[in-house]
Amino acid sequence: MQYLPNILFSIALVAGIGYFTMNIRKIIRNIKLGQEVDASDNTGQRWSNVVRIALGQSKMVVRPIPGLLHILVYVGFIIINIEVLEIIIDGIFGTHRVLSTVLPSGLYNFLIGSFEILALLVLVGVILFWTRRNVQRLKRFWSSEMKGWPKNDGNFILYFEMVLMILFLTMNAADQSLQSIGAAHYVEAGSFPVSKYLLPLMDGFSEATLIAIERGAWWLHILGILVFLNYLYFSKHLHIILAFPNVYFGKVVPKGKFKNLKSVTNEVKMMMDPNVDPFAAPAEGATEAPAKFGASDVMDLSRIQLLNAYTCTECGRCTSECPANITGKKLSPRKIMMDTRDRLEEIGKNINKNGEFKPDGKQLLDDYITREELWACTTCNACVEACPVSIDPLSIIMDMRQYLVMEQSAAPTELNVAMTNIENNGAPWPYNQMDRLNWKNEN
Repeated sequence: MQYLPNILFSIALVAGIGYFTMNIRKIIRNIKLGQEVDASDNTGQRWSNVVRIALGQSKMVVRPIPGLLHILVYVGFIIINIEVLEIIIDGIFGTHRVLSTVLPSGLYNFLIGSFEILALLVLVGVILFWTRRNVQRLKRFWSSEMKGWPKNDGNFILYFEMVLMILFLTMNAADQSLQSIGAAHYVEAGSFPVSKYLLPLMDGFSEATLIAIERGAWWLHILGILVFLNYLYFSKHLHIILAFPNVYFGKVVPKGKFKNLKSVTNEVKMMMDPNVDPFAAPAEGATEAPAKFGASDVMDLSRIQLLNAYTCTECGRCTSECPANITGKKLSPRKIMMDTRDRLEEIGKNINKNGEFKPDGKQLLDDYITREELWACTTCNACVEACPVSIDPLSIIMDMRQYLVMEQSAAPTELNVAMTNIENNGAPWPYNQMDRLNWKNEN
């Protein structure tokens, strides 16, 4: 029976990591439904972006208050979870504060003391984030797409972090009390600059009660971390993991440069080749379907765009900077990313159920993203510039626009008129090329 806690801990650890791994494999499978992209260029620039943007949080601090709070919570939460390594070793082998027997006492005390200070700062940061979201009610957190699960998810993750930090400090306070009374198995180790202020709450407790508090907080803390890990799959906070690859694969060419469609290039080359008969029937035995122009569903998008969708933090910085949204248009770049992710998840569930994708009569265009949203975009790149993790909503908008124009001839009337004028007159205005300079003779 003495090994039962170790066995239960090992089972919980394997189950938690196993379930997380299974869900990550689903995400990778879903992303691979997209079109392959060659991102082997500009390797140095890509790694520089990872260090500067993903690790250094450089785009977060453009808005100083939330940026600094985010850095505080991000750094604190990551560093505090270094102690998870010690908890795992203790849980598997039945030891207690095993690193105190390996590291010099001064270093171990410094680490535990640092963890406690960071835990307090994380707790303060999370409370301020909750206040901004629910008391101050910042507009970008209360847009139409931020209802139901997206709204609740933002609060759930804050509650998770609050509870984990409180459990960490409670565990240390009880541990310190047990050390002070010389309880067996509780070696004197660690510095507790924050949790020592919780000691008055434990005055008068028996040794058995203190052990129950310490063990209870210990178990809830590690199980909470495993639950938190697996909650990420269902949450926008998946960006904790995906922000790094997303920034690496982010756009490294000037933002105003649009990609050339390979399918269009091939069509133009065929038209320019005098040896090609454009009216010829497909060669016998040919199975390749004509290339599709643009995107109408998530499988038409690139793998990087699908990674973007999973990485979106729903922070709303893109939407708050969007001039179309600011002036009352229906477009919200954040909603574009959320809709893309929702459609991709729907297709993933279809594959889980059927073993392969079975057509469901839906697509990203019209069923999730409306044409009104797509044509409201001014292509100014404000959303791309604002995103703290290098997400590119504009690329999805442009791909879907290309589908509308080139596959369905469904451009707005104004755009059709402009394109017709360009074709006929070499300019978007309805004037003959010979009359273009007549204005100079009016005076």
